[in-house]
Amino acid sequence: MTTAEILAAIPRLSALVVGDICLDRWCRYEPSVAEPSRETGIPRTAVVATEVSPGAGGTVASNLAALGAGRVAVLGVVGHDGHGSELEQALRARGIEPDLLVWGGGVQTFTYTKLLNERTGVEDLPRVDFVNTRPLTEKVERQVLDRLWEAAPAFDVILVADQAETLWGGVVTDAVRQQIADLARRFPAKTLLADSRTRVEHFRGVAVKPNQDEAEAACRRLVGRSDHRALLERVGGPFLYVTHGPRGVLVVEAAGETWVPTRPLERPVDICGAGDSFSAGAALALAVTGSPAAGARFGNLVASVTIMKPGTGTASPDEVRAADLLAPS
Repeated sequence: MTTAEILAAIPRLSALVVGDICLDRWCRYEPSVAEPSRETGIPRTAVVATEVSPGAGGTVASNLAALGAGRVAVLGVVGHDGHGSELEQALRARGIEPDLLVWGGGVQTFTYTKLLNERTGVEDLPRVDFVNTRPLTEKVERQVLDRLWEAAPAFDVILVADQAETLWGGVVTDAVRQQIADLARRFPAKTLLADSRTRVEHFRGVAVKPNQDEAEAACRRLVGRSDHRALLERVGGPFLYVTHGPRGVLVVEAAGETWVPTRPLERPVDICGAGDSFSAGAALALAVTGSPAAGARFGNLVASVTIMKPGTGTASPDEVRAADLLAPS
């Protein structure tokens, strides 16, 4: 199936992103007015402009919407705080449904605050992240589980964003992973794809998408060596996507491995969010074609567009078509 045919089919699809839906805040500061505080003498960072966008699983959702999926929704947990309100507005502005979000429950909204020098445009100060380090309450976890179980039948594609790197506080708990496995058994025709930074091997019955480092770390935890086949067998899903940045993607299936190259780009502008844009494109193409390799190729196209944009960019259908003309055959 051609790229044009995949793009033509995407508007008929509905997609849900479940997991860590966060807020990206891009704050530009002016060094010339960074005087010490009069009260404490502590140096200040003088922010003069702020832009926000959905981050983590929200980046996946933004890419799904930009590619033209007919319906895109997110399910996560946000706090009753200003960042939560900003996140809701940013989602709605991109045509993403935030109605399944669970609010409150003693958490703060998962937020990345990135400080860019106004004069150079470079992110050159430490990031300020708002994270949660305590387990979700039983009530909040139950709300997530109930909403996922009730909403899942309405979506063709379900992507799991397990982005939290803390031991506790993430939305994708053991119980959520179990329910994802249950949904995979209940709806074998649906496309389910999970992305996890530190817990790849804990998923069951679904395709997973670690990058090279994440896959190697998961293999070492499992068997003490690099063994993608062992990881696939432990997860028990149909395949693995192991992304290798500018080199492409290794598709690991029970029948063997397939290398799907991508177009090398000499000077990418920003690789932040490349994995999320790949996940969005790959999952949609997988739902259309049923082919993991075709999904990987399409995901590569999407990522090749987004890494040439500052921040966590997205790719439009027209941009994907243009990238297809330059892609490896």
